[in-house]
Amino acid sequence: MGQRVYGLALGYEDLNDHDWLRHDPVLAVLVGKLAARRRACAPAAGKSTLNRLELSRPEPTRYHKIGHDPAAIEALFVDLFVEAHGAAPEQIVLDLDATDDPIHGGQEGRFFHGYYGGYCYLPLYIFCGRHLLAAKLRPANIDASAGSVEEVIRIVAQIRARWPEVRIVLRADSGFARDALMAWCEESRVDYLFGLARNARLVAEIEVELAEAAAESGASGAAARRFKDFMWTTRKSWTCRRRVVGRRNGPRARPIRASS
Repeated sequence: MGQRVYGLALGYEDLNDHDWLRHDPVLAVLVGKLAARRRACAPAAGKSTLNRLELSRPEPTRYHKIGHDPAAIEALFVDLFVEAHGAAPEQIVLDLDATDDPIHGGQEGRFFHGYYGGYCYLPLYIFCGRHLLAAKLRPANIDASAGSVEEVIRIVAQIRARWPEVRIVLRADSGFARDALMAWCEESRVDYLFGLARNARLVAEIEVELAEAAAESGASGAAARRFKDFMWTTRKSWTCRRRVVGRRNGPRARPIRASS
């Protein structure tokens, strides 16, 4: 496991790289194995052993001899985050993001993503500050928020088991402004701040503020800022009205956000 993590950190993403990395003395020092246990073998693991690790199952079998506990692996990131604090904070902000992981071969789950302009995976990440709490590899032919509700439920439950009184805020771009995630937050005492994609209805709602900011900016030559908050719902996808904050900053309209 350590060898795979160090390889990724050093930029060796493919398992094939370990056919020669297993002979690398620096990697052997990192994983704490300077000599092989069998003759004619390298100290570290080759691609086949690491492949069996990545395809392992919770219970080892004849052909998958390396087992793992997926729930314990997922929980580890949150455990390390909680243990890094001497006392429970009053508030934490969980950042959700989906980004591209470009691929250059015929990998399983390979799809073209129009926004990123290439073939990629679309992993889901959840951070709190510099702490990684979740990383889920996903194909690119899905909604950016796919699987986020399940991950947030798991992480929030684990955090509240240790810090029952902490205030939790979710923060993400417009790809996560989905009714299922917002409804769960509202039912579970979790605040949120999500971006909203700009559209004609939203712009019409703040046209007075847009005009005022444009006039002030034109007269002064400097940026002008205006805010407006209002209750809002989509025509079909939201099940209730929610508070939205629109902002005009400088010569361009800034993102509109939905909040709990």
